[in-house]
Amino acid sequence: MKPPWKILMATPLFFLLTLHTLASPAYDHQPSTRRSKGQVCIGCVLVVSVIEQLAQVHNSTVQTSMERLCSYLPEKLFLKTTCYLVVGIFGPDIIKLLRVDVNADVVCHALEFCKQDPGQPLCHLYPLPKETWKLTLEKARQIVKKSPTLTYSRSGSDICSLPFLAKICQRIKLAIQNSLPFKDVDSDKYSVFPTLRGSHWRGRDCNDSNKMAYPGRRPDNWDIHQDSNCNGIWGVDPKDGIPYEKKFCEGSQPRGIILLGDSAGAHFHIPPDWITASQMSLKSFFNLPTALTNELDWPQLSGTTGFLDSTSRVKENSIYLRLRKRNHCNHRDYQNISRNGASSQSLEKFIESLSRNQLLDQPAIVIYAMIGNDVCNGKIDPVPGMTTPEKLYSKVMQTLQYLDSHLPNGSHVILYGLPDGTFLWDNLHNRYHPLGQLNKDVTYAHLYSFLSCLQVSPCHGWMSSNKTLRTLTSERAEQLSITLKKIATSQKFTNFNLFYMDFDFREITEEWQKSGGQLCQLIEPVDGFHPSEVALQLLADRFWKKVQLQWPQVLGKENPFNLQIEQVFGDQGGH
Repeated sequence: MKPPWKILMATPLFFLLTLHTLASPAYDHQPSTRRSKGQVCIGCVLVVSVIEQLAQVHNSTVQTSMERLCSYLPEKLFLKTTCYLVVGIFGPDIIKLLRVDVNADVVCHALEFCKQDPGQPLCHLYPLPKETWKLTLEKARQIVKKSPTLTYSRSGSDICSLPFLAKICQRIKLAIQNSLPFKDVDSDKYSVFPTLRGSHWRGRDCNDSNKMAYPGRRPDNWDIHQDSNCNGIWGVDPKDGIPYEKKFCEGSQPRGIILLGDSAGAHFHIPPDWITASQMSLKSFFNLPTALTNELDWPQLSGTTGFLDSTSRVKENSIYLRLRKRNHCNHRDYQNISRNGASSQSLEKFIESLSRNQLLDQPAIVIYAMIGNDVCNGKIDPVPGMTTPEKLYSKVMQTLQYLDSHLPNGSHVILYGLPDGTFLWDNLHNRYHPLGQLNKDVTYAHLYSFLSCLQVSPCHGWMSSNKTLRTLTSERAEQLSITLKKIATSQKFTNFNLFYMDFDFREITEEWQKSGGQLCQLIEPVDGFHPSEVALQLLADRFWKKVQLQWPQVLGKENPFNLQIEQVFGDQGGH
């Protein structure tokens, strides 16, 4: 019989299987066992920290704060129910330990969610206790030594072995690993379901029972009888008998936008409300089910393919929305083919999820933006794991040849360079992390050290106190950018034009400071690594202006019939 811990964690979380391997950025380089142990430890420390701080903020007992946390969670995916059940199992031990005034690191080591392997350093988020660590931990272990919870496995790696979950697990795993929609009746790579690689990632299907109807295709017989390209424009104008698609879109040079990216392109984001006790409320976790089934990514708000209204104070549009505004015939023609942890070396594993038919579809603008993981990994010595210029050249050429055999003629491909990530340490290391703001005890330097010690850092090279290592990482990033630029200036392809664009984050920071913004607002506050929604919007604006100035042909014409399209078709069926 399975231990209760496994059953409880399995109940809601067949959707969350991907968190161990996919939702965490830059982990393609890491052994799965170490990665899983590290993530379990981080999860425990985060949850215990929130419980402790909720008790402090509301001047309540630990029991009440645990119940408060559970009450905030939504019913969807059984999150609230599972929380109460887990509290019932582990709550008594957590209460006993926090009662003797130990921190979350000690609690999680005592309960064996965190372990110090022989010969390995002690990994801790908070400052070490005043007594020696060994003595403090031994006292804590004595408190819970007879606890039955210590007999439960701390690993959720075999959740899918449960018979009633095995089949659904396999389908979800394949969908996410292959970057294809989980729910796709006609197998055309488009879906009416938003998450699990559905319409948040690529344009919503307008007919999921017809694989010849999908966003981005050339209209079938001018869409007289039905909408074959899902842009919401179809039928015949009764005044003159001309099909609307022909009247409004013919000659307007429609095109789609496709992103080949990593977690930055997918917009990896953990809302600060989720771990900040002073800001936590019933509203905080409303979007948790959506985020979990999107791998903790928010492509619907990303700088390249986002289609929802921005949640930040910057009201710039994504590249897709600008293309749509330029030509309403481009409606729904976007694909975010990004994956957490993706790099030039792993793109071949999921590039086939790209949907473009050379004979049937419109041209596309493809942005290649593997901006971090070729130099980022969580290893103790990250340099040997970095991609060399030679390996990058080989894999990028392989990718470009694949695109040339799949993209319609008249397409465009833009290679994005890598940023200089020294910005992270320079601007964040001495600032308080959201977990440390209440008691002024956890800075980003502490977070970076904790993640690196567990070997689950998204980028040990840049998220390090070692200046030499940070410099080496930036030097390699520059070498890879130079390689990409050489490819763009020396190679020619049949079906697309090739361009290169620097990822000049310095321009963005200068612009943001001039507008009165703080530099820390450009980085995700919880992970201290990814570009924030604000940064992604500013990058999209910079991208658009550069393309308009240097390669205006990439964007296509402005459609003079946009107003008429709005008058006849409104929002064209939305997104």
